[in-house]
This record gives sequence, structure tokens and C-alpha cells, in this order.
Amino acid sequence: MARTDDWFNESFRDEYDQQNAALGRFNLALFGKTGVGKSTLINAIFGEEVARTGIGEPVTQGSHLYLDRVGHLGIVDTRGLEIGTHDREILRELDKVIKDSRKLPLSEQIHVAWYCVRGMDRRFEESEAEFIRRLDELGLPVIVVFTQVPRRNGHYHPDTVALAEQVVAKRLPIESGRPYMTFAKADDFAGQESYGLQDVLDATFRCAPEGVHGALTAAQEIDLSRKNAEAQKVIGVAVASAGGAAAVPIPFSDATLLVPIQLGMMAKVAHLYKIKFDRAALMAVVTTTAATQAGRATFTGLLKMVPGAGTIVGGAIGAGVATSFTYAMGQAWLRVCQQVHAGRLAGIDGALDNEQLRDMFVAEFRKRLPHKDKSKATVRAP
Repeated sequence: MARTDDWFNESFRDEYDQQNAALGRFNLALFGKTGVGKSTLINAIFGEEVARTGIGEPVTQGSHLYLDRVGHLGIVDTRGLEIGTHDREILRELDKVIKDSRKLPLSEQIHVAWYCVRGMDRRFEESEAEFIRRLDELGLPVIVVFTQVPRRNGHYHPDTVALAEQVVAKRLPIESGRPYMTFAKADDFAGQESYGLQDVLDATFRCAPEGVHGALTAAQEIDLSRKNAEAQKVIGVAVASAGGAAAVPIPFSDATLLVPIQLGMMAKVAHLYKIKFDRAALMAVVTTTAATQAGRATFTGLLKMVPGAGTIVGGAIGAGVATSFTYAMGQAWLRVCQQVHAGRLAGIDGALDNEQLRDMFVAEFRKRLPHKDKSKATVRAP
């Protein structure tokens, strides 16, 4: 049993690492004067831990540009240099970094820049406009974000509206030609709710290369529908691959062709929901054991729906059954990942409740298996 567990953990680790590399990293350059609320904005969209990881490491030796890596997110920020005072030095270093990175894989390049301005500042200086123009010349898509903008009854503060008009009048090369209004963290005392974060995220997806959309989806925390849609794509690919393999469908029971397909599917979905390896591996052990048991319970009935299956003993059977099992497993795994991400399957001490996890997985798994009263094995649409 120990050898089986070791094999499983090693196999899952390999797939987890491969999917980590395949998703890559979305790299965001963050600019703005001190005190504009950059960290609050980043934490609100990408998670509370992001802006608390330290100062990162220099992008190049001696550089004042630092890169913080947090999962599938990279934040490029300035340290020791102030926007408005050291613009030339920042742009000179950035120019070198961008030129050098063009020779590297997409995940090592800088993809989008956010230029943050405190919404209640009454003036947008020409030096800031020039800095944004230079970012555009370097090939960086720029999103201007107004932070800490008060809003009441759907109306922005008049000072912020006036400031936005100044920016628009300069016809800067920025996303949508206008700033995005935000209030990143709700202020209960002032009765100010959080808003504007989804608009900034949507703009970032529009600007970012399609090749890093998966990493950006995994990194962000506010758009769960995007995570779900990406996970459905992952499950769809696995289902198609399982149909091609057409192997014995009982998950992780002599299904040598299905194992890597299903493990890869599970690992990638876990990445999308920021589930770290140790926890994901424990979840995988619990759920795949449950899937094997549930699969055996319905195996005989499923075989009867496959023409000629009764003459096959321990060999390959129809693709329909293989896809059915993989689809059911993928949807059940997605459901438990969503619940774990939301903190709903943990005990008082924060550890996973294996019994709840197993029960939820089995219920979802059975719900998505083909109906036995059908003449054919069919797969429900996602």
C-alpha cells in the first residue's frame, strides 16, 4: 500500500509541476507615486498575500526594478526610486528589461502596466503623461487606475471627475482612452463599498497576450466565473483525450492510459484555484479512492450499455464509457476544488475534512455518470 501511495504522489507531483510550467506566469508592471494605494489594489484583485511577500529580487543585477513571484503572478515594481522624480532612470532600466526579455519565453516577459493615480489628487502632471507615453513606446499596454475614489448613489466625487477629464483631454495611449475608477477595500465606517475591480481585471485581460490568460485566470481572485470557464475547458480536453485512449474506465484501477490524463486534469484545475501541492495531493488521494469505489459499483451496468463489452475481460472498451467516467470525475473534482478554495471543506483547525470531501465528491461523481436506463452511455453537457 505504501508503494502505491508513493507512486501516486510521485505521479501527481509530476503532473502538478508540468501543469504549473504550462500555465506560466502573468507579469504586471506597477507604477504610481507613493501612497496611491497600489498594494491595496493588488491585494484586492490577486489575494491578500500578494503584496506582503517582501521586496522580491532585482530584475537584473543592480536594477531598481524588482520582481515578486506569487504563484502564477509576477509583480514588477520600483524600489528606492520615486515616480515623478526618477522617471528617466526607471524608464532606462525598464527599456533594457523589456528588450532583453523579448528573447525569453512569454512567461518571462512583462505583459501589462498599471499606472495608479490617487483619485482625489487635483492635478495630473505633464510628467506623468509623458511617463505613460514612454511606457507605450516601450511596447507596454497601459491601464490608468484611479484609486480611493469616493462614490455615492452611483456618482463619483466631482474632483475625481475633473481629474479624469484632464487625463482624457491628453489623448494618452491607454486602455479605453480613460482612467478606471476604483475603491479597492470597503470602508464600513464611511459606508463606502468596494467597486471597480472587475472593470480593471477585464481591461487587463483585453490587454494581456492570450498566451498568459490561463496564468492571469489562476492568479486573480475576484472573477470565479472565469476560473470555472477555464476549468471546463481543461475538463473538455481531458474528456476528448480519454475518448482517444478508450481504456478501462475505472479511475486509477489498471487504467494506465487514463491515469496521466485524469491526473493532469486534476492538477491543472487545482492550480486554477490556487490549491498548493500538499493539499491538492491529499484531496486527490481521497477523491480518487472514492471514485474507484463508486466506479466499481456502476461498472457492470455501464458495460451492458457498450456493444460487445461482455466479451472483453480486462481490456480496452468503448470510448463512450471512458469519456463518461472522465467527465464525471472532472466535474466532481472541480466542485470540491471550488469548495476548498472558498474554505468550506475545512475543520476548525483549518485542515481538510476528509469525510466531507469524500461525500461531496462521490455525490457529484454519481450525479454526472450516465443514466443506466439509457440504451447508450451518454455524457451530460457541462
